[in-house]
Amino acid sequence: MASRSDVIRMLVELTRLTTLEEGSPQAFKVRAYENAIAGIEAHPGELSGLTKAELTQIKGVGSSTAEKILELERTGTVAKLEMLRSEYPPPFVEMTKIPGLGPKTLKMLRAEIGIEDVAGLKAAAETQRLRDLPGMGEKSEEKILRAIDRLGLGGKDRRTPLVEVMGLATALATRLAELEAVDRAVPCGSLRRFSETVGDLDIVVSTTDPALVSAEVLGWAEVAEVIGAGATKTSFLTREGLQVDIRTVRPDQLGSALLYFTGSKTHNIALRQRALDRDWLLSEYGLFEGETVVASQAEEEIYEALGLGYIPPPLREGGGEIEAAWRGDLPRLATREDIRGDLHFHSDRSGDGRSTLEDMVEAAIASGYDYVAITDHGEDLAINGSSREEMIAHRDRIRQLDDRYSEITLLFGCELNIGPEGGLDYDPTFRLEFDYCVASIHSHFDLDRAAQTARILTALGDPAVNAIGHLSGRYVGRRPGVELDIPVVLEALALTGVALEINGALDRLDATSEVAREAMTAGVDFVIDTDSHHIRDLVRMDYGVAYAQRGWVTAERVVNTRPIDVLRSWAARRR
Repeated sequence: MASRSDVIRMLVELTRLTTLEEGSPQAFKVRAYENAIAGIEAHPGELSGLTKAELTQIKGVGSSTAEKILELERTGTVAKLEMLRSEYPPPFVEMTKIPGLGPKTLKMLRAEIGIEDVAGLKAAAETQRLRDLPGMGEKSEEKILRAIDRLGLGGKDRRTPLVEVMGLATALATRLAELEAVDRAVPCGSLRRFSETVGDLDIVVSTTDPALVSAEVLGWAEVAEVIGAGATKTSFLTREGLQVDIRTVRPDQLGSALLYFTGSKTHNIALRQRALDRDWLLSEYGLFEGETVVASQAEEEIYEALGLGYIPPPLREGGGEIEAAWRGDLPRLATREDIRGDLHFHSDRSGDGRSTLEDMVEAAIASGYDYVAITDHGEDLAINGSSREEMIAHRDRIRQLDDRYSEITLLFGCELNIGPEGGLDYDPTFRLEFDYCVASIHSHFDLDRAAQTARILTALGDPAVNAIGHLSGRYVGRRPGVELDIPVVLEALALTGVALEINGALDRLDATSEVAREAMTAGVDFVIDTDSHHIRDLVRMDYGVAYAQRGWVTAERVVNTRPIDVLRSWAARRR
């Protein structure tokens, strides 16, 4: 039976591979798959058991896509997808992560000099075999080599962006948790610590029937190669080469297993040393004093037995968290329950927005928000922006909806585009008409460190700017962030009182957790946002909060944990 998540993963892969096949992300077939994904994600019911006629009633799902969904349901695979996988194997697809290498260029490199993977591309650039090809040159070779290095694509220890793993991890954990003999199934490792990349995927399953779990795993369509299947561990590779390890433990051992397999290695070594200092032993099966179990069922019990307060998974990186827990001064981290609103929120007024203003507002209400700033793109962002006149009309619609929905406050906002020299959309007087503005870079990523820093500082000087959005402009595993003089930027943020955004989109997670921790020390305020463009994106707030925790961000320093009257005063103070 194909679940909704199975269908969406199939369509996402079809989108990626069809982009290569068609040579453009704007091709009709590519857009058709994207529309189908949007429609299915918004569809309230399950897909399994629906007829072709019923599937095509879902917005965005055409006849051809419906047939592929039924084929997946019937056979567990899709012939068209298998053909594309054969033509474009994972090592070839990986090269699409390198900025500037579009599908046409990649197919040209394959045809002209037989490049099939990142290693071959790197070797060709290093030996200057690219510069004489159509559309290439010496600078192209330099950019490719630099991107391979900055994205970490050239090393032996390859890591996969969290955005590419989260859906698979959630789907598999959900599938296993539905088994009658399973108590819980929890993705662990780097994913649970909310690192932006993972080396492999560990899922801990508490169960009374490990054999049933192993059989269920090995029957999953995502399994490309079985590495091993033992009494307590089943391992396999996905088609993309990601290793997945399923660990089974008894229900009474879940806490110790979660602790052990969440890591990090440094954190675990320190915990084991604290246990040894007491002549105890800590393993994945429990905390032991001789043969006696001191604690094993819950992580909290183990930390308490070791004289520590509970340490949330995002902090477990060996960065002083154990010492802080021992002293009793772990920070009161921001939580999802603290968040009162979203201050980076798009509608279809933005060219890249996919949901109507009304739908976005209703989704915000359903998420329990007290307020939301509608921050559609300014006029300087090509294709996606709005003119002054369009923004005025948009403001009137926002005001009307604010009157209609008494349970939420709507702020008229804008995502201003930071130009190469720090310029912003519209004129200074008009910018002050907005209730709230987030300013972000969307272009000119190749400027040097000094120029990138200067453009941010210039934007910070504008009194309309309340926050800097996705500071580095990175896409994890796909586009390196711009290089900035971080201490200078953080000092300027602290001096101006402009907030630093932690963007919850899994492919952004920007500013980074390292920068966030520096910003905490520098006295900078934060805003945790979703940058939503569709109602399905609101889940990003959970991601943003988890990533903010990784940066030791406290609730009191997050501006969107504050009541609306306090937020309004804060936003208006520079105006």
